Amino acid sequence: MRTCQASSAGKLTVVLATIVVVLAGCGGGPSPRAWAASVCGALTPWRSEISKLTSSTDEQMTAQTTPAQAKENLVRLFGGAEQASEAARRKVERAGVPETDNGDAISAGFRSSLGKMRDAYGRARDTIDGLGTGEPTAFYDGVRAAVATLNTEYDASALDTSKLNSEELKQAFDEVPECH
Repeated sequence: MRTCQASSAGKLTVVLATIVVVLAGCGGGPSPRAWAASVCGALTPWRSEISKLTSSTDEQMTAQTTPAQAKENLVRLFGGAEQASEAARRKVERAGVPETDNGDAISAGFRSSLGKMRDAYGRARDTIDGLGTGEPTAFYDGVRAAVATLNTEYDASALDTSKLNSEELKQAFDEVPECH
């Protein structure tokens, strides 16, 4: 009798597992509102961190510090921006793919944009880290060039939200509290 019950339980487990797999393949992604909330939840602290780091960078450019001090601070700041961008990219990745038209492309666009921003900060950090500090004028010229390149790359990596092609997502981004 116990063998029969164990066999029935095993069959039930297989049936339930099959149903879960089938249902997971049917839709599976988060709703547009849930996805927008997750994405905004990832981007809000990222924007705050980037804003703080940008202000600190501006202060470093005008502060009365030695080139060596400025280099150390700027390398740390751009490294922080790189890490913050990667953290936001990972959170957007964990948000999954929204259950909407073009959900895959939209999710990939957000992740790609954040990845490009991360890489731009990393290149700026590496460029500044490679600058010599013996000649202040040359150092600060190099910093200005690195920041100009960063700004160009950053602007080029921005996600064009007008191409979301999902009215559901546009509405969700307008409505969810995490996005305000």
